[in-house]
Amino acid sequence: MRFKYRAIDETGRRSSGRQEAANPIDLEMRLKRMGLELIDCSPVRIRPTLIRRGIPRQELINFCFHLEQLTQAGVPLLDGLKDLRDSLEQARWREIVSSLIERIEGGQTLSQAMAAQAGTFNQVFTNLVQAGESCGQLPETLASLGESLRWEDELAAHARKLLIYPSLVATIVGATTFFLMIYLVPQLKQFVKNMGQTLPLQTRLLFFLSDLLIGNWPAFLLAPLLPVLAWQVLLRRSPHARLYLDKAKLRLPLIGNILKKIVLSRFANTFALLYAAGIPIQEAIRTTRNTLGNRAMSQAVAQAEQAIHEGRNVAGAFLDTGLFPPLVIRMLRVGESTGRLDTALRNVSYFYNRDVRESVGKAQAMIEPILTVIMGLLLGWIMLAVIAPIYDVISRIKL
Repeated sequence: MRFKYRAIDETGRRSSGRQEAANPIDLEMRLKRMGLELIDCSPVRIRPTLIRRGIPRQELINFCFHLEQLTQAGVPLLDGLKDLRDSLEQARWREIVSSLIERIEGGQTLSQAMAAQAGTFNQVFTNLVQAGESCGQLPETLASLGESLRWEDELAAHARKLLIYPSLVATIVGATTFFLMIYLVPQLKQFVKNMGQTLPLQTRLLFFLSDLLIGNWPAFLLAPLLPVLAWQVLLRRSPHARLYLDKAKLRLPLIGNILKKIVLSRFANTFALLYAAGIPIQEAIRTTRNTLGNRAMSQAVAQAEQAIHEGRNVAGAFLDTGLFPPLVIRMLRVGESTGRLDTALRNVSYFYNRDVRESVGKAQAMIEPILTVIMGLLLGWIMLAVIAPIYDVISRIKL
């Protein structure tokens, strides 16, 4: 059960938050371990939401860094987690660290405690921590995890950079067109009609669209949302639709190739991280498959995993899927033959990461003039449709 509480610490500072507990007495004991005295509490009814809030990646990066520094300095794990908990300001993140502390005090390892927080620590994170614990290299593992998370943050920034600008420009074009059609065109319509001449086709079409938009503007605003909502419902209920969408993303002109490189870079980096930690190849592939963010590529990785299980070598298994480019296959083959698969995969990740940065810059350089031309053509057509009749009348005036 989740409780909403108000509490006070030793310095008299009040704080509030939410905490999982069996009952109010259990909640009071949990808060005491956090150095807080309970003032009052009330149960919170958990409602299902469409958007699941997660821990920001930056918080996980800071978690890895602080814990790695403390354990590297010889501070016991529990003491390090308690120091980290006391320094946290975000209530939800503090609750998660408190839960880790309680589970470790109850006899679990750090990886087992993290596995119970699957919404915060994914399978890759948990497996790597478990590998670090088993070989006595937890600080090094946490440092590698922090580096990997920073790399993923950079990769996500490239993806956002690629998509945000076109979306912003498209929104501006749509808003400008909407304003012109419902405000400016109606004001000019009566003036143009009073000229008493036959209106050209583009002008009549413009006035027709303006009247249609003014009379049905709520429908025009909702029209783009309805297909999106219907598609979202279909994606939630149909695995085939989700797979089709992810395959279509990889085939998009200009953007699809960059998205594929991002997925390949994530695959190589995660696979290398797991393999270097001593996790068996098949388990590493299985874990990596769930982190790619594209079902088509995940399906190809699952196919390769099955082929390896049946005795195929790693390079041959991925070659048979048809979705991995020659560079990846060549690096896998070299890594297998030399026994340095993790190094070969890191080279793949570095190559694609650099290629993604360059491709994003080139794509933006191409998208900007294309969108500018589209916007200019649209606004030019509107102005031409309005100005053409006026220019025609003026040209007929004899001085």
